[in-house]
Formats: sequence, structure tokens, C-alpha cells
Amino acid sequence: MTKYYITTTLPYVNAEPHIGFAMEIIQADFIARYRRLLGDEVIFNTGTDEHGIKIFNTAKDQGKEPQAYVDEYASKFDDLKKHLNLTYTNFTRTSAPEQKEAAQEFWKRCFEKGDIYKKLYKVKYCNGCELEKTDSELVDGKCPIHPNLIIETREEENYFFKWSNYEQPLLDFYEKNPDFVLPDFRFKEIKEFVKKGLNDFSISRLKSKLPWGVPVPNDPEQVMYVWFDALVNYISTIGWPKDEAKFNEWWPGVQVAGKDNLRQQSAMWQGMLMSAGLPNSKQIIIHGFITNNGQKMSKSLGNVIHPFELVEKYGTEGTRFLIAKELNTFEDSDITPERLHESYNAYLANGLGNLVSRVAKLCENSGFEAKEKISHFDPEVEKLISEFKFNEALNWIWKIIQRADQRVNETQPWKLEGTELKEVLDELVSLILDAAYNLQPFLPETSEIILRQFSGEVVSQKSLFPRI
Repeated sequence: MTKYYITTTLPYVNAEPHIGFAMEIIQADFIARYRRLLGDEVIFNTGTDEHGIKIFNTAKDQGKEPQAYVDEYASKFDDLKKHLNLTYTNFTRTSAPEQKEAAQEFWKRCFEKGDIYKKLYKVKYCNGCELEKTDSELVDGKCPIHPNLIIETREEENYFFKWSNYEQPLLDFYEKNPDFVLPDFRFKEIKEFVKKGLNDFSISRLKSKLPWGVPVPNDPEQVMYVWFDALVNYISTIGWPKDEAKFNEWWPGVQVAGKDNLRQQSAMWQGMLMSAGLPNSKQIIIHGFITNNGQKMSKSLGNVIHPFELVEKYGTEGTRFLIAKELNTFEDSDITPERLHESYNAYLANGLGNLVSRVAKLCENSGFEAKEKISHFDPEVEKLISEFKFNEALNWIWKIIQRADQRVNETQPWKLEGTELKEVLDELVSLILDAAYNLQPFLPETSEIILRQFSGEVVSQKSLFPRI
């Protein structure tokens, strides 16, 4: 049995879960479910990133201790499992004792390699990204991702990671692994970034300024920089460093992340792994941003779309469908509440749901017994899922559904009898079963209902997707 490991990033717990992370974790769930259906053994990791100045300040503003604050918000992210019908196996919290121990061991290995040193420095810093910024990365002196935040100038003594040591090793690794980052235009972007030269980056903060973090080994005055600490979760969750046998069974793995994480996942983390003497990641999948009617989602504009609200309106299966169908995996996607509403009714209520209801009623009225079993994915669907093109995979599956609808209209089975009717129902049921089997990674509950309903004697049931 093949072992397959996939992980999302760990979102900050300084706000409620938003649709951007819901897209990331649902897409990872599509892959995890698909690999299990192929017979693989899967570890699917997610969790919460719980250190850093943003979280410390937010907890302070709310009059809470940082641990109490992150406990509360971590549970909100874990609630996504039930609401979105997710199958993740691991939920990693960076404030957990075993995660802290792993981060400290990782630090020690990089330190022993000679890749960690201390210096006084002055840098421009974006609190939103929790990253240092060069002048070339700023637009009119502001971070393009967080233009509402003031860029700080910081001067203090911190530890640094010798990222500059890994410029050529990273480029060599990229050359040997041409599919390491998807899509290819993001891979090109990170290669160009590394080719321009890598600057060592700060990996600690003064504890007097940020008491909420993982202590630096052998220096009680410093805590680890949030990125250095959090990235280690990808390997600690599969046993490193205490269970190296388990770690070696599962690593390297596939990582799913947003485009604002490109540098951290595909270059910073990879250099850190090289320093610690560990294998690099298997692949990094980078998705785009989501906008609402052309505008970035923000609380101030009142245009944020929350996944829990989508589930309340469209149900779990409807929400999974809308995220898969209406959001492009790699490009930025623009959505509006109106577009989501129209898509639900057109493709689910009037499309799949109506087709299943009509054909099931015809089968029931004629005493039709379904005998066909589908046990394989459509080759095109397999190809598109393996390429992480989920909306294109759904478009292909909907061609099967539309073909069935077309055949209903052409043959008018309600006017047929005997052998003619049986032949038409055989064809329609075969198409429905084909669609249902291929929908399993995306709409698992719906697929199970359809596959069970069209097994043996067919009886009609309530509509799968009531019109809204």
C-alpha cells in the first residue's frame, strides 16, 4: 500500500476561518479522498499557527491570556472538519509541547550546521505578513498584500538563518524537480526570486518584546520567529524527531498553500530542511486569492464570505461543490453571493438533483432493477485531479450529467415501454452511476446516496438539492 502525505498551511488564529482557507483545506481533502479511493494510505495534516506578535496583541486587546485565546480559536478551525466533512487525520497546534520540542530540535540541528548566527540589524517589516520586506517588494512604501498597515522599521539583535548558503542548492534542487511547484508560473516566480540572491533572514525576536513564542535553545532572552517555529509542524506531525522510522515512511509530502506563502514554503522552508539534513518536500501546490466582485475581501468593506455561512445556506455538499466549481485552483478567483446562488441552483438543484429525481421515478414506476457497478474513475477525471485542476474535473463530470439530461429529452422514456424503456433506463442509470463514482472526492455524501439508490431495485427519494 502506497503512503501519501498531504498538508495545508497552518492558519493564524487571529481571526475566524475565511473562505480562502476553506478553499485550501477542501482542495487538500479532495486529494486525500481521491488517494484513499485509489487504495493509498493517507495522512492529511492541518492545524493552527498560534505564535507571533499579531496573536499576542489580539489576545491582549481582548483581555485574554494568549493560551486561552488560541485554545478558543483553534476549536473554531477544528469545527471546519464537521461543517465541511473533512477527512484530515492530524490537527497540529504550534503551541503543543511536542511541537515546541520539535522546533527546538530543528533549531539545534541548523545551529550545529553553522547556519544560525546572531547580529544587530535594521529592517523594514510588515506585521501583516510577519516578513521582512525589501524596497523592491513595496509599492509606494507599503506592502501590496497589506496596504492598510504601516511598514515598520525595526532595529534589534536577533538570530539569523544563513539562507544565503542555500541559493545554489535550491536552484539545483529546482532544476532536478521540474514539477516541484505548481502552477508553473509560480515556480518560475520563485526561481527568479532565488536567482536574484538570497538574504539571510531573522529567525528570533526579543522575549521582552514578544513573550509569546517558542524559547530559543540556550538563550532565554529570545523566542523563535513565528515562521521558523510553525514550518516544523509539517514534519513533527509525522513523528520527527522522536519516531524517525515513521517520519521516513511518510516524508516527503505534498504541501498546499496560498500564493502569499510561496516564498516561505518553496524556498525558506526548503533551505531550512537542507540545513537540518532532511529531505525536501515532494511538491508545493500554490492557489490564488479570492475576491468579491473585484474587491479584496475585508471586514471594513463588509464583503467577507464565511464558510460557516455558506454551509448554513447551501449545506455541506453544496458548499464543497461551490468551492470546487467556482474557484480556480491556481489563478485568482472572483465570486459574488449572486454567482454562488446561481451556480447552486443551475448545477445542483436543476442539474444533478433534478436528473436523479426524474430517472429514479421512471425506474420506480417501471420496476427497473439496476445491476451495473462502476469501479473506476474516468481517465480524464483522474488526469485533472492529479493535476489539481478541480474545477475542470467537475466541468468534465457535468458533461456526463448533461449527456444524461440530453438523452432524457431525446428519448422521452415516459412514453416508452418494455425492452425500449429498459434499454434507455440502462443507459441513463449507467451515466448517473458514472457521474456519482467520479464525484466521490468532491461530494462524498451525495455520491454515496446515488450509488446506493441505483443499486438493485430503484426507488425515488427526496430531492438531493432543493432549489433555493
